[in-house]
Amino acid sequence: MTPINYLTPEGETKLKAELEELKGPKRDELAARLRSAIQMGDLSENADYHKAKEDQGFLEGRIQEIEAILRHAVIIEKTTGDTVSIGSRVTIQEEDFDPETYHIVGPTEADPRHGRISHESPIGIALMNKKVGQIAEAETPGGKIKFKIVKIE
Repeated sequence: MTPINYLTPEGETKLKAELEELKGPKRDELAARLRSAIQMGDLSENADYHKAKEDQGFLEGRIQEIEAILRHAVIIEKTTGDTVSIGSRVTIQEEDFDPETYHIVGPTEADPRHGRISHESPIGIALMNKKVGQIAEAETPGGKIKFKIVKIE
């Protein structure tokens, strides 16, 4: 079964732009590096050639990865319900700490340092389907945390 990739509209736009960059200028740049390395002669001991071939493998792998993500993407819009779901912006507060706001996204777009957490993460799982005022608990690598849902946008 193919996994579903939940993406925000912004995430989809970023991936499409990266794909365009990789398939265009980056591929062209790599092709030029390979041509130059091949013209140097003996490929068996040509470090530039081997590095360019390695870079080409990574580039083509990333292109395939992005294409697969986009092929199986489900675009999530901002939600307006009263329960937490993928696409929600949720403000939570642990006792004795300032409130924190997170955007619940799919794993592809997760970036906790920038307030984007996956619905599959421990905190994301704890938040799903909760309402304002409810208490959630999550088992994180740093231990169990308990927090209150302050706001859902």
